[in-house]
Parts: sequence; C-alpha cells; structure tokens
Amino acid sequence: MTQDNLTVAQKRKYRVQHAQAAKEISLLWLTQAELVNVIDFGLPEVDDRYHIWRVPLLNKFNQEKIGEIVIDAYTTLIIETKSTNPDILEARLLGRNEEISPKIKQNRSSASYQLSDLRNTIAQGDSEKMLQELPTESVDLIFTSPPYYNARPEYADYLSYEEYLLKLRKIIHQAHRVLAEGRFFVMNIAPVLIRRASRSEASKRIAVPFDVHGLFIQEGFDFMEDIIWEKPSGAGWATGRGRRFAADRNPLQYKAVPVTEYILVYRKHTDKLIDWHIRSHPQPELVDESKIDDSYERTNIWRITPSHDKRHPAIFPLELAERVVQYYSFKQDVVLDPFAGIGTVGSAASKLGRRFVLIERNPDYVNIIRQEAKIWLGPEAKHVLTLNCAPISTEDTLL
Repeated sequence: MTQDNLTVAQKRKYRVQHAQAAKEISLLWLTQAELVNVIDFGLPEVDDRYHIWRVPLLNKFNQEKIGEIVIDAYTTLIIETKSTNPDILEARLLGRNEEISPKIKQNRSSASYQLSDLRNTIAQGDSEKMLQELPTESVDLIFTSPPYYNARPEYADYLSYEEYLLKLRKIIHQAHRVLAEGRFFVMNIAPVLIRRASRSEASKRIAVPFDVHGLFIQEGFDFMEDIIWEKPSGAGWATGRGRRFAADRNPLQYKAVPVTEYILVYRKHTDKLIDWHIRSHPQPELVDESKIDDSYERTNIWRITPSHDKRHPAIFPLELAERVVQYYSFKQDVVLDPFAGIGTVGSAASKLGRRFVLIERNPDYVNIIRQEAKIWLGPEAKHVLTLNCAPISTEDTLL
C-alpha cells in the first residue's frame, strides 16, 4: 500500500485505526456504565488535530444524539474528562436535558459512602483485562509492584520501553475506575539497569519512577507521597554496579550502589478531603479498630530488609505490604494487587483484617496463592472467589 492510499489513522500510526475498533472500545465503556442496551453509535470520526476518535452516542429509540465518547487514538484509552458523563447520558435518555444539578452534587458529597461487597478474590489473567471484570469503585486500596522492564530474562516481554509504559498506563487507567473515590494507589517501583549486550556497549539505567509519575497524573490521580524504601548497606552489590570504581578509583567511573526503591503514593482525584472518609464511614467502629499504634514510621525513609523466596525472583517484604495496608486502608476494606506474584499483599491484607483481590497471569504463581490462602484464611478459604482458575479446596486445611 502506497503512502497516498493510507488513511489518516495509518499515517499517524494510531493504535485505533478504524471506526469499528473505536466502536468496540466504546462498547466496553457503555457496558461498564450499564447503558449498552439503550444507546446506539453514530459514525465514529477521527480528529487528527488532537489525535482522538469521537464516537457519537444516540438514543436507541429515537436516534437523537445525546453525547459522545472520546478515545485517545494513540493509547486506545477513553478520555473520561472529554466524554459525556454516564449520569448525564441517563438524564438525557429520561428526557431531562439539564446537567446534574448542584443540589444532587451536594447530596452526593455529603452522604456516607457505600462499603464494597467484593469478597476475597483470586483471578488468573492479564491485569488490564481482568480489571475490566471488577465493578466500578469496588476497591479501597491498590498496592502493587509491577514487573521490571526487561531487567531480567524472565521479564523480557516488551519490544520497547514505550510499549511497557503504555501497558502500565492502561492498567492505571482501569485501576482508576475500580478504585473508590479519594482512595489510594500505592506503587513500589525503582529505576532498572539494562545490562549491556557486549563489553563494547555501555549499560543503561532507566528512571522508571519518574516516567510512571506522569502516567498517574494523566489518569486522574493526585501525587501524595514519595517514600524511600532503604535496604541494608550492600543490598545492591549483586548488580555489579560500583565494582569497577571500587577496583580502580578513577574519576568518571563512579556509580552509586542502589540500595533504595520508591514507594509512590497517589490518591484518586476528588474534591472531598481525606477527613470525609473518616467522618462519613458507615461503620465508625471500624475506623476506631483501624487506628495505628505509636510504633508507626514517622519519616518517608523506611528501612526494611528485602525478602527472598525461591518460588519467585522478585518479591517485596511482607513488612512493606503490611505498612502500606495499615496506613492507607480501614479494616474490612478491599485491597487490590494487579501484579500479585505469589500473594504477599493478600497475606498482609488477611493478617490485618482486610479483604484482598489478587490478579496474576502466571498459573504457577496463582496455584501458590491458592495454597497460601488456606494458611491466611483457614476454613474460610473455601469462600474465596476464583476467576479463570480452579476453586480452593479446603479438604486438607487443618480445622
């Protein structure tokens, strides 16, 4: 195909290349909003000035236009701030063309919030897809550590760093929907060292946390804290970084041995103050039971020894997960880890009286989580919801 025969979307190398793809993306959004049976699509159009697709939304019964969905043509993500709000669509379907009134907004903001009815869940599959299966605003805290970008052979899943960041953005985008208003998304992440292919090449270190920060801001989160996880001295020596300088002591060769990682804390954007969640909690006794004792960490430097487990190449310490769960959730809250590994977050959540939702694509790790859940929950493990994997059998659980 010659350049002249290419569509605008093909010339721009958009990921959303045609109208049918735009409709399929929009269909998922309407399904989540529970409006799929009452709305039709008009003809999607690409607007290459802003690199977006516009998908008109029509009242299914009279074919009148009542709104539109706007899609980022490069990322395939729906731009919520530019798309018509589902509440407005519903009002227009019912013949009320006015926007949501200030009175309704005030009533919503002053009411107590609803507790999630999700039960403990283990899901096998790609987190971007599995997050679409969760109800809107059904999770109270997200804590995770995404896989390293091609830093080890077992993580070499991405053709480029840009592809890796796009995958993270899609997951953050889906996480924004399932996270309750004003609640926290905490991510453990660190720069990665890309090993050189030969001695004639220089190694490359990528500042992943600083790129990921931009993704959170773009997806509607507010930055709250940067916590430094400091490991014992010498913890990073195994990477080989700094050994050349230690041997020769020549200027320019100096490289600091990394003994820290970032714990980045974000809050889903809201006009409500954090105190609102405390004052408006429907079960005040849970707020009292969740209070933290005097031994809490007072600075943003957390000194925690790394953990090792032969079953997984890169786990974070249970102590780290416990701190995050304790500091950023109430008892009986739902804690989600979209990159669950062998389930450290589930262990911490169970120990601290929270519920967990663990998503992991590796079936071997999922089987480990299923077995570990018997230790965390005892006989109650039989009530864990399992998606795309076998239910938990508690026949061998000690009663």
